[in-house]
Amino acid sequence: MATSHHRVLLLLDVQEGMLSGKKAIPAATQVRNNVTTILNHARYKANPPPLIIHVRNDGGSGEPDELGTPGWQLIHKPLPSEQVIDKSKNNAFAGTKLGKLIPEDAVIVVVGLQSDFCIRATCSAALGRGNAVLLIRGSHTTFDRLEVLHGGGITPARTIEREVEAELEEAGVVVLDMKDLPVIFADDR
Repeated sequence: MATSHHRVLLLLDVQEGMLSGKKAIPAATQVRNNVTTILNHARYKANPPPLIIHVRNDGGSGEPDELGTPGWQLIHKPLPSEQVIDKSKNNAFAGTKLGKLIPEDAVIVVVGLQSDFCIRATCSAALGRGNAVLLIRGSHTTFDRLEVLHGGGITPARTIEREVEAELEEAGVVVLDMKDLPVIFADDR
């Protein structure tokens, strides 16, 4: 195991393309502010500090996070002690060194994008590895979903977030609120 950290803050796809500009996700401002608050708490208030890992999605041509474009850039500049991992799949463990960086007994705090893709897949994979996973309401989001079946319509991002939270909670993820931030990085072992 590459680190002795018991807590890990995993920032999934917290990139310019989806959190700013014309292609931003509907709750971009709130999620961006909450992720910034969580990251600052982890960096400057948590004792001991968690391992902080930024995961950057390598989006395809024309996507908001297209590789090498301004939208691909991370919102938060990583500090020298923080890891950056690039991924091309929903599951951040697939095809990356993430599994080598995070001990199987670590508690992973997950924030970022998108609830119904990378958040769901990465949380599920972490549970499968044996990690405890904490997901913070208001720190993850997605796009509204255009429905093509059952008469069409649009499912709001907020509804999708809640559905994913319920699904992940049933699988074993602990879903917390922003008010829980003071104790989220407490090392209780």
